[in-house]
Amino acid sequence: MKRTGLWIRTGVILAITLVGIYLVFGPRRMPTAADFTWEGIKANLAENINLGLDLKGGSHLVMRVKLDDYLKTMTENNAQAAVSAIQDSTDPKFQVVNNATVAENGNYSFNVTLADGTDLSAVTEAVKKKVDLQTWNETRSGSTISWTLGAAAQNVLKVDAVSQAKKIIESRINTYGVKEPTIQNQGSPTSGQILLQMPGVDDPERVKSLIGAESNLALMKIVSAANPAPVTTYPTIDAAKASLGGTVPANRKILPYAERDEPTAAGQTPDQKAPTRYVVVEYPAVVDGSELRNAEAVSRTGAQGDYQISFQFKPSGAQKFGEWTGKNINNYMAVVLNDEVKSAAFIKSQIFDSGEISGKFTKTSAEDLALTLKSGALPAKIVYQEERTVGPSLGADSIRSGVEASLGGLALVIVFMLFYYRGSGVNAVVALVLNMLLTIAALVLIRSTLTLPGIAGLILGIGMAVDSNVLIFERIREELKAGFDIPTSIDLGFDRAFVTIIDTHITTIISSIILYMAGGAGPIRGFAVTLILGLLINLFTAVFVSRTIFNWELSLRPKMDRLSI
Repeated sequence: MKRTGLWIRTGVILAITLVGIYLVFGPRRMPTAADFTWEGIKANLAENINLGLDLKGGSHLVMRVKLDDYLKTMTENNAQAAVSAIQDSTDPKFQVVNNATVAENGNYSFNVTLADGTDLSAVTEAVKKKVDLQTWNETRSGSTISWTLGAAAQNVLKVDAVSQAKKIIESRINTYGVKEPTIQNQGSPTSGQILLQMPGVDDPERVKSLIGAESNLALMKIVSAANPAPVTTYPTIDAAKASLGGTVPANRKILPYAERDEPTAAGQTPDQKAPTRYVVVEYPAVVDGSELRNAEAVSRTGAQGDYQISFQFKPSGAQKFGEWTGKNINNYMAVVLNDEVKSAAFIKSQIFDSGEISGKFTKTSAEDLALTLKSGALPAKIVYQEERTVGPSLGADSIRSGVEASLGGLALVIVFMLFYYRGSGVNAVVALVLNMLLTIAALVLIRSTLTLPGIAGLILGIGMAVDSNVLIFERIREELKAGFDIPTSIDLGFDRAFVTIIDTHITTIISSIILYMAGGAGPIRGFAVTLILGLLINLFTAVFVSRTIFNWELSLRPKMDRLSI
């Protein structure tokens, strides 16, 4: 090969090697003098490589979304919305005589019985304005209409609920700051199980409370005896019911209102909470948490217990809120969080895009609440089915064992190659070391997580790389025995071994891809990823790099009559 081609090949190898070294050992910012010290290099290495739960320590959780509760709540809400839609009509034929909701043992249905059953089609059309009935099977019997959720529709809704829960959990975890968490489905799509692994978490209980925190925000109109008089509150639920005639209609709710801004009563200290009272609000809500664009904790005075949550609406929510407040000036609006009235706002003018939740929040509780509001409400509560904690010391032991195994395996391979192939073994050693460096660099580049099985995949990749070099060297040896000169034997050895190398690599990569897709858990995928990367990089190191080294040797010694192989 001409020197020009050799210099080009060498330049490509050096460029890729330097990039690999920087990815593994370089900082992710502008370098400083400290980055070139031993401590700086170790710190950069630790920062660049994402370690899995088994290496770094942390928490392993398996949670389950309570899908039955989700379907039950959805059925009950649809039933209330259906009754409300019917009652909004002034037609006497639409008078509701009885309504019931059945949501147990997998049978999710609701029905409405009317005073007059002669025009049930009109009733269905009225209900469709507030309830999406596309997935519900409708049946009619006399003056009663029933809607039932079929098994296929239930499965679709369950899968959607799990997907929504996973996205919300991921959003909350990422905002909390957990680096490279593993969040994925476990079991069948309709089981509701979600696997969460959080490497390096030092406060798993706070993360658990953050994951399971409810964040059902709603803005609702307060029903007062007279406006603009103060908010009408009731000492008990029964008193609130009495104001409604003894029963709570479908378009009303009674909610507790504890944190009120009232003068301190006689004998009550300023830091004591006022007794819980109750207010009546209109249902459904004017705007709910799904319309939020942003939420953040803000401090009024800088004091620890004086934080509020400021929130802004999306354009669609701002439009609805603006239209409603424009029609309800001099009325009271309740800011409802998780079915509890947090504050009551007097509407002085039309408001479009923002609001706030006041209360005795600490900085941490306000930030956590703002975070859960931003991520949205979980479709249903979750329960924890499995919880394991891996201590940092155990992770450090795993790292030490994995590194020792990798270096030990590499050392034994180097000794064998140098002993058996002598000078040509140096060629193989350079290719092996470069293979390990570039494999780790690739892990850093794609932000993959290195696990203990991943280290096993790295070691197996070393074995496959050695196998490639052995195939090439043995093929060169056979060509030399056949009487070919050294340059021809090297060319034939690489060309004829390449087909076998490609064959073995492709079959192993296909197996690894199947393992990655069907493996499920993160550590198994970690093994597949490192093995695939190692094999792909080996095609560069064992063939391109090794051949370049041989070509340089031939270029420097054109009359070579003996090859140490």
